[in-house]
Amino acid sequence: MPVAPRPLVVLFACVHNAGRSQMAAALFNQMALPAAAEAISAGTRPADGVHPVVVDVMREEGIDLSGAKPGLLTPELARSVQLLVTMGCGEEFPVVPGVERQDWPLPDPKGQTHERVREIREAIRDRVAALVREKGLGLTRS
Repeated sequence: MPVAPRPLVVLFACVHNAGRSQMAAALFNQMALPAAAEAISAGTRPADGVHPVVVDVMREEGIDLSGAKPGLLTPELARSVQLLVTMGCGEEFPVVPGVERQDWPLPDPKGQTHERVREIREAIRDRVAALVREKGLGLTRS
């Protein structure tokens, strides 16, 4: 009997894990087929919580990040994934042998207006949708 391929695990990472990486992981998990892939997020210096403006603009999309807790990016966590996507803060992250890596230079939503965070969210959505298509992970929604 053939063994089903292991789902792709994508780690979206930024310094505080309170904005960009939280949005990216949530959007990825909304778009990718769960049997094909899952996303997690973490930061090198996690904040106490997700930025309130990020929670607000994601709620507009039907995604509730109010209970999300920023997590610590450990070397073990980084080695456990197949793809590491840094969110415009790549210099904070060491190279992890055997893990594909991409850096998406995106502005930090911290201290930004709702309108500006919506723009950042849409830029992240576009990149996530392209990644899901590129990896053949079957969009469930766009």
